[in-house]
Amino acid sequence: MFKHLLVAVDGSPLSDTAYRKAIALAQPLQASITAVQVVAHYDVMRLQTAMLRETRERYMQEAYRQAEAYLSTIAQDAAAAGVSCDTACVTGDHIFQAIIDAAESRQCDLIVMASHGRRGVQALLIGSETHKVLTHTAIPVLVYR
Repeated sequence: MFKHLLVAVDGSPLSDTAYRKAIALAQPLQASITAVQVVAHYDVMRLQTAMLRETRERYMQEAYRQAEAYLSTIAQDAAAAGVSCDTACVTGDHIFQAIIDAAESRQCDLIVMASHGRRGVQALLIGSETHKVLTHTAIPVLVYR
């Protein structure tokens, strides 16, 4: 069965549910989890001005600070449940690819993530990182809604 689950999180309430369910799944399997949050690069239409440089650096620092705090909560919840948990905050232009790369590099055998359940035109316009992960990886994906 599954031995190493990658849990992709974004800090949303739905993501909270997904990581808690991943911990509950990992317990009886005696599996470990790696919680990963992807921070998108700060990019304002690729403008390269001195004023944007400081803003970019502050954005990345704050985004990583918030991600690390959130990932720490997940690690604590996993430890309380007796589940081994690593965490990683990664940066990428394409969130779905960063999730897949993280799962592959850590040799995870299941990706767990939430879906925000967008449908119809909204799904077409906004797209779905979950859908992109599903269609671009050979690793099994468990989606919570």
